[in-house]
Amino acid sequence: MRITFELEPDDIARFRAALARAERLADCMSECDVLDAAKSALNALPIGGAPGYVQRRLVAVQHMILMLEDDQWGLPQPERTEVVRTLIYFADPDDLIPDDIAVIGLLDDAIMLELLLRRLRHVLDAYVDFCTFRRSQAIPVADDRCARGAALARKRDALRERMRRRMARGQSTIPQRPSP
Repeated sequence: MRITFELEPDDIARFRAALARAERLADCMSECDVLDAAKSALNALPIGGAPGYVQRRLVAVQHMILMLEDDQWGLPQPERTEVVRTLIYFADPDDLIPDDIAVIGLLDDAIMLELLLRRLRHVLDAYVDFCTFRRSQAIPVADDRCARGAALARKRDALRERMRRRMARGQSTIPQRPSP
């Protein structure tokens, strides 16, 4: 069964306010702290009993964590900041709906993730393409390591450029960061 709903401007404003609150938490957290909190949330939340639409968004959280930790990808700023912002909201157990409320506790997280993932889709697509390319490369012998490294760097740079072009074209529908 498919159920859809429409977010009104007031609804979006509530999510913006909740995101701003979560971002204030980031003032006292390093990126490592955010990653640790997101990992802890993934491990502690009742994800197994969560509805499928929530579980699908949580897979994206796992991908974002892997992307931030991937030294070969080396996600640059400001995209890195956007990913960290997304994880901050997810890791906050006291967001719009407290996460420990059965069935609906992760609903706001799923909605916020969906909104923020729309903004990040080009970043995530580029990372998936990079990982696919990296897996397609043969395991290098000693002489091939430099060539493989150079090929990965060229592919990474091309994918980052594609990512930025697509983002610049405004193909994102996520609400922008609220003004201070």
